[in-house]
Amino acid sequence: MNPSQLVFLIIGVLVLVFAAIIFSFFSVWLRAMLAGAPVSMLNLVAMRLRQVPYSVMVDARIRATKAGIKLSMDEIEAQYLAGGNVIACVHALIAAQKAGIALDWQRACAIDLATKGSGKSVEEAVRTSVDPKVIDCPNPASGRTTIDGVAKDGIQVKVKARVTVRTHLDRFVGGAKEETIIARVGEGIVSTIGSSESYKAVLESPDSISKTVLARGLDVGSAFEILSIDIADVDVGENVGAKLQEAQAEANKSIAQAQAEIRRAAAVAVEQEMKARVQEMQAKVVEAQAQVPLAMAEAFRSGRLGVMDYYRMENVQADTAMRSSIAHPEGKK
Repeated sequence: MNPSQLVFLIIGVLVLVFAAIIFSFFSVWLRAMLAGAPVSMLNLVAMRLRQVPYSVMVDARIRATKAGIKLSMDEIEAQYLAGGNVIACVHALIAAQKAGIALDWQRACAIDLATKGSGKSVEEAVRTSVDPKVIDCPNPASGRTTIDGVAKDGIQVKVKARVTVRTHLDRFVGGAKEETIIARVGEGIVSTIGSSESYKAVLESPDSISKTVLARGLDVGSAFEILSIDIADVDVGENVGAKLQEAQAEANKSIAQAQAEIRRAAAVAVEQEMKARVQEMQAKVVEAQAQVPLAMAEAFRSGRLGVMDYYRMENVQADTAMRSSIAHPEGKK
């Protein structure tokens, strides 16, 4: 192969490659042109170099244009590069426009990025704004089936509520989600039941709960607007007041028993102390009696006590013993 043929071959290969590249963009370029959303070939090539799926970008712009929404390729591409779902954003814009809801591209993109990875989407947010959503309170997934409150008479009241909400698009980014709504409604129901004089008042007018809770403005700072709170079921639970009184009585009984045991132990201690003191006194008496013969012997030696004195003392003792035996015969007291 001579050099001229080699040159022609290289040029031919380059032409074929260029034609293949042009053809790969041509169908997308032609589709955009015919749909009234033209995109330059250079823009398509630039998106390909930036590893952006230009076909998806063009389709998103075509859908927006057909719906009367003007979007530039730069806006769509920026949302994709930020990690957003451009098709979902366009669908949300179209749905909001058809429903007469004010929603611009920047707001839709912000909602799309905020819901990324949460299992929700900007389309669902717009759909909920158009078609209100019903939230069960409490959430069955939490394992609880009722919200329990206790009236002033001590009777427990069990309530199931259904909260109808609508997405507030202006507060969706950064606003509290469903869990907060459920918690606030549950708190309001418990507080309302607790302020009721009797459980009968709650059973007679369950709508008073929803009216009171709804009037508190529980949707402040949340991503939703509460439309209504409906009481689905009301049931009577346990007599919590009686159980508390029973528990208090049992506690008082235990305290009284403990105090009685303390007093009994103190009395036993005092009794033992008195017995010890009696024994001590008896020992002193015995000791004193043991000193009497010694004192008498000393009196004999010193001459202070004579024999006749001793006999008279013996006679007195014998007379005293006789009188005691007469006054208290043996076996009687």
